[in-house]
Amino acid sequence: MKSYESHICISCQLHLPKFKTEYFENEFLAKKFWGKIDIKNTYSFLQFSKNGPVQNILHNLKYRNKPDLAVFMGRWFGDDLKLKGLDEEIDLILGVPLHPVKKKRRGYNQADCFAEGLSEKLGVPHETELLVRNQFTETQTNKSRFRRFENMEGVFGVKNPEDVNGKRVALVDDVLTTGATLEVAGAELLKAGCTELTILTIAAAL
Repeated sequence: MKSYESHICISCQLHLPKFKTEYFENEFLAKKFWGKIDIKNTYSFLQFSKNGPVQNILHNLKYRNKPDLAVFMGRWFGDDLKLKGLDEEIDLILGVPLHPVKKKRRGYNQADCFAEGLSEKLGVPHETELLVRNQFTETQTNKSRFRRFENMEGVFGVKNPEDVNGKRVALVDDVLTTGATLEVAGAELLKAGCTELTILTIAAAL
């Protein structure tokens, strides 16, 4: 295993804008889903700001062939989540899927890599084939929440609902902005019989 500093230097780690542990579940993040879908917990690791260091991390792990960076972030966040006892509250970890065309182009799904790191630290299994993306969607950047939601309708499906039924699921992604993508994907998991849904992201915009 590579050391933490091989991905992000120790000085940078100390200065990244993390959500404070005592306010681990930020109400501002939870509000993104209020009245839309039933979410048990919403946890994000880092605070996203435009042109800030967290945006640079996300850009690198998505567009510069850095799947190991996403795994590293999952391990790092997983350490904090385990201290909170989240490993006792979830049964399964699922990354928001990419369309196969986009995944082939990129070579990996950063959400699955993040899920891998979380799984390793929490000791909770993760699956990469259960939640599927049926449609190719255009980029969500610069879209309003309504337009993002409209763009995502009917995009996701659950391949084997029996593998989700009765499970407490953590749905993970790289960044939480409007919440539209996670809302639509989460709704499919709840429809398939997921009993509790937790949202985990590397970063979130307040």
